[in-house]
Amino acid sequence: MRITKINGAPYSPAKNNLRRRKLAALLSSNDLNDVHPSSRRNSNSSINPTIHKQNSSPTTAISSPNFTSSSPCSTQPSPYMKSPWANQSSNDYSDDDEHDKCNSFTKYGLIGSIFREEGHIYSLAAAGDLLYTGSDSKNVRVWKNLEDFSGFKSGSGLVKAIVVLGEKIFTGHQDGKIRVWGFSSDDKRSVCKYNRVGNLPMTQDLLTKSINPKNYIEVWRKRHVTWIKHYDAVSCMSVDVDHGLLYSGSWDRTLKVWRISDFKCVESIDAHDDALNSVAVAFDGMVFTGSADGTVKAWRREVAAKRNKFRHVLVETLLRQEHALTSLAVNRAAGTVYAGSSDGLVSFWECENRFMLYGGVLRGHKLAVLCLAVGGNLVLSGSADKSICVWRRDVGGVHACVAVLTGHGGPVKCLAVEEEEGENERWIVYSGSLDKSVKIWRVSEHAPSLKELQEE
Repeated sequence: MRITKINGAPYSPAKNNLRRRKLAALLSSNDLNDVHPSSRRNSNSSINPTIHKQNSSPTTAISSPNFTSSSPCSTQPSPYMKSPWANQSSNDYSDDDEHDKCNSFTKYGLIGSIFREEGHIYSLAAAGDLLYTGSDSKNVRVWKNLEDFSGFKSGSGLVKAIVVLGEKIFTGHQDGKIRVWGFSSDDKRSVCKYNRVGNLPMTQDLLTKSINPKNYIEVWRKRHVTWIKHYDAVSCMSVDVDHGLLYSGSWDRTLKVWRISDFKCVESIDAHDDALNSVAVAFDGMVFTGSADGTVKAWRREVAAKRNKFRHVLVETLLRQEHALTSLAVNRAAGTVYAGSSDGLVSFWECENRFMLYGGVLRGHKLAVLCLAVGGNLVLSGSADKSICVWRRDVGGVHACVAVLTGHGGPVKCLAVEEEEGENERWIVYSGSLDKSVKIWRVSEHAPSLKELQEE
């Protein structure tokens, strides 16, 4: 696959005189100004999480979805008050409907919130009716229907990435380890127990490789390690389901490829000049990586001469800028790649006739974009400004902002999207924040855009 710029015109991102800071410093959770005062509870609250469900009563803890008072691109009063996403008051319903309405979720917007004192939320993953959350407490909690369902503790540093594939859960940690977990259920007791079933790399493979000096590489401070092991934080992971591969990116600047069937590392790539912050499996054998060095790179999987062997080659660098790349997301059906960066912008590219064409930027945040997620034709961006922008990709690759979700008391660090069961083009969004909470939202691809609301 060849990658070019749109209409053949060169693209030169704006330069900035400020030096790019390493992502770890940018996202430091030690700044108490980033933590909402309501999140500082007494130690007893760490035993039981605080869970709120959205309903129409004005006396509930969370009574309505929150929107910014102005649009992300304008200082004018926001037309979101006209939007069907805004809650109707309880007086809009008859007495016969009031009981049913109070026990159901709102149509759109915020539908629930989970709070747990044990740590800031750094990662999450949704799979069916289960939600997995990782924090700096080294715990992974499992939630079902907004209730604490199960969990497990790794002892391997804060959980920076979670990937769920069938009955396996992969967790990436600050200390460079990747753990693999499996679960067993007891239908009679309605409980689910999680056990560690492996590591990446496996201990046996690590010992085998360590015997041969050729398997060692020199890293920082003249330290030598085997090439199949990450020696710094595992910051991101992505799964290629069709080929049974797991990709892991690390602050050690490498991208590693794992074969899921036997947990073996089959390739290690010196991908960037600084820490990898995101990796996304895409289409046509393509994998995209984003780094603190300010670049987005496109890699293609190629079959080698030997049978069942392959390697990844660099196709081209899509973006090179001063600001760190923090997150990536892919709309596979539309062939669109999104990249969020520390300057608050979301850049995107469209695939046309096997060419990647630069599409433009989405401007909606005042601070760094920390996470991205895609659901259908919707793309969501979470930011250090504590908000979530919801964009819809329309015909021709035009993007329209349909909502700005607020309510978190700290930076929005991670997002996950699941299609709502039985509903067409309606999505459930999970947002994890450094305010120690997870919020659950309902969004729709049919919501009117900001421009349409302004014209009413």
